[in-house]
Amino acid sequence: MRNNMRQDSVKMHKLLIELVLLGVISSSNGAIQRPDYDDTPNPEFLNPAWMASIPDDRLLSEITMPGTHNTMALYGGVYAECQTWSLASQLRAGVRFLDIRVRHVNGNLTIHHGVSYQRAHFGDVLEGVTDFLQEYPTETVLMRLKEEFSETGDIYGAVVDYINRYSHWDLLWHSRLVPTMSEARGKIIILQNFNGPDLGMRYDSMDIADDWKVPTLAHVQEKWQSVYNHLEAAPSGNKAQIFLTYSSGAGVFAHPRAVAQLINPQLYKYLRAKTDLNQRFGIICMDFPAAPIIQMIIDFQLKEAFKTEQV
Repeated sequence: MRNNMRQDSVKMHKLLIELVLLGVISSSNGAIQRPDYDDTPNPEFLNPAWMASIPDDRLLSEITMPGTHNTMALYGGVYAECQTWSLASQLRAGVRFLDIRVRHVNGNLTIHHGVSYQRAHFGDVLEGVTDFLQEYPTETVLMRLKEEFSETGDIYGAVVDYINRYSHWDLLWHSRLVPTMSEARGKIIILQNFNGPDLGMRYDSMDIADDWKVPTLAHVQEKWQSVYNHLEAAPSGNKAQIFLTYSSGAGVFAHPRAVAQLINPQLYKYLRAKTDLNQRFGIICMDFPAAPIIQMIIDFQLKEAFKTEQV
């Protein structure tokens, strides 16, 4: 048994070396733009109004959509950075689920990924999303909001204050119920991952797979198995419940870029094999997504809408 484990370890080590040599995993700071992975400053192409094609009576839980993990984590080095596109670029590329982490100090909500301050505050996020929705009122934006790098357990009051200062109260979806596309258009849907009265939907009401701990790159296949299992369950899952699958992961010996460079191509291959099927996968939340994989995720919904119109 030990020999088998040693052989597997050697095989994985050789595979990682080969992937580095082939350019699948970057061993330098050079930016990469592939169909599945992009850590360049700008998306290859944009898709800002793709939700316009979705029927008004479609529940949001029936929609397949792209999202980003730690949406604002653009700074702090390889262990903190999960994206390279600005919030505006992500939204215009087609991302509709945002993962926002705020540090709460004396009523201030700054954006953090762990210890790393992301040179922004929650007001910047609200203004960016509000501006986008005013320009593209056919769209909606789901926003997971949680406290990070502080432990007050009481961010509700500060969140409400920021909403009133940097956005509009009426721009929020004020219900725990899953809205239809018609009800969601032009609105921010807060996925509330903190205590307090309702501001929107509860984050924990979704069916979530977020096995983010990837200790080393040798554990990437375990991470992919978790992603695969949840994506396989989504089409036959409860259509009234939003499914959320995180493809992101990290660990002491596996920073987010390295994990994404291995997971994203598997995700791309998986989705490409499903393109002819009329299936709901829910939200697919990624680190360093590329425009083509975002488009591929969007296309599942457009095909579903197209088929509905043709009946």
